[in-house]
Amino acid sequence: MVLEGYRARVAPYVERISRPFLGWSPAALSWLAFGLMVAAAALAALVRLTTPWLFLPVAALVVLGGTFDVIDGEVARRTGRASVRGDFLDHVLDRYADVIVVVGIAVSGYANPVLAFLALASLLLSSYMGTQAQAVGQGRLYAGLLSRADRLLVLAVAAFLEFDLSLPWPWLPSAPWSRLHAFGVEFTVIDVAFLYFVIAGQWTAYARARRVYRAIPPGP
Repeated sequence: MVLEGYRARVAPYVERISRPFLGWSPAALSWLAFGLMVAAAALAALVRLTTPWLFLPVAALVVLGGTFDVIDGEVARRTGRASVRGDFLDHVLDRYADVIVVVGIAVSGYANPVLAFLALASLLLSSYMGTQAQAVGQGRLYAGLLSRADRLLVLAVAAFLEFDLSLPWPWLPSAPWSRLHAFGVEFTVIDVAFLYFVIAGQWTAYARARRVYRAIPPGP
């Protein structure tokens, strides 16, 4: 999945969606996106105590949070309020949101703790390589198998599928319906998503690091 490659194609839709929010502060939109992610994480954590049906609003909140995370930058550019400070705030909130959402889903009871830990480490590494490129003068890197848009889409789809599999469909086995089996191993849709994060995240981190290293001229 490489959704960043479609940035130019979706630009007209982002511009249209951002119109009602042109009067908002970009920082306020960044905080709103962060708040939606925190709410998604809180609901995911409550799944263990309540019902997997909560994964439906979790998926919706992740999509909304990702949408406002795109809108804040668009509003900043269109209203001439783009700044280094705002960009820094956006990246800080994004990293905290990544951690909070993954931890919230990890404690839902539908994720292998080891996979969740490795997935989080991979997400942070891939993001770090992108910002480190900017730090050494090579520009911010968004390319790779696991951009932030990719990870949010995967999380939203996984959460929705966990909700869907929790419904009492007559052709599904007895509860817990979302537990799947293959080759003698029990797993969930979220486990599959986290495994993808581990593989794609590590590859993205490696590819970004390699690209930046090769672009930096050798020193004396």
